[in-house]
Amino acid sequence: MNYLSSLGVMPVIFMCMAGFLAAFVDSIAGGGGIVSVPAYMMLGLPQANVIGTNKFSATCGSLTSSIKFIKSKKADFKVLKFTIPFVIIGCSIGVKAALLISNDSFKTISSILIIIIGIYTFLSKNMGIEDKFTGYKKLNMGMMCFLSCLIGFYDGFFGPGTGTFFIFALIKLFGFEFTKAAGTAKLLNFTSNVLSLVLYAFAGRIIYALAIPVGIGAIIGAKVGTATALKHGPKFIKPIFIIISFITAIKMFIG
Repeated sequence: MNYLSSLGVMPVIFMCMAGFLAAFVDSIAGGGGIVSVPAYMMLGLPQANVIGTNKFSATCGSLTSSIKFIKSKKADFKVLKFTIPFVIIGCSIGVKAALLISNDSFKTISSILIIIIGIYTFLSKNMGIEDKFTGYKKLNMGMMCFLSCLIGFYDGFFGPGTGTFFIFALIKLFGFEFTKAAGTAKLLNFTSNVLSLVLYAFAGRIIYALAIPVGIGAIIGAKVGTATALKHGPKFIKPIFIIISFITAIKMFIG
């Protein structure tokens, strides 16, 4: 616990609060990384250690949310069965790339895409409010597998906004309402988080003395956030999704 001792109590408390807020937001609309990643960066950690340590707390939060969504039957396992392998492939490549090169090139591209998603969702008044399931077709399933590989790569390489991308893709391709899209997206995100966590752990990029207490905060935040999302449904999730989309994009633009 040498690193924890060198930090002092207040920075750790601050990070636990950031972990709680990040998991709360992420369990509802994705985008928790816009809270946790900058908070870790404020401690002056190397980039790879920021991403690795953040993956630990993010995995704690996404596991908690995933269990709750599964129990509430808000996850589509047929979609998950086909797409999870592609998330794994993309994420594996993304983590390896992140350990070798800077992620700065991703900030502009991903922030522009998230702004487009936010504007589109805002203008589409009925998007995700009702379940308009279009069925399991070769085209939408194939597209989801392809996008899962790309988003998995993005999550392993950079991360912020991953849940936002997954939720949007599920709504547009399958006609899911926001709660079901959030539940399915959370399990996809959990898959990429676990794999990233293992790979960053093998690379020695996780500071466990910090990650464990923050992970506890994330578990509590995920419990509260998931319960809130399930209670209030799509009409509550949609405006949060739009707000988080714009905040995520702005944060990445200004660094």
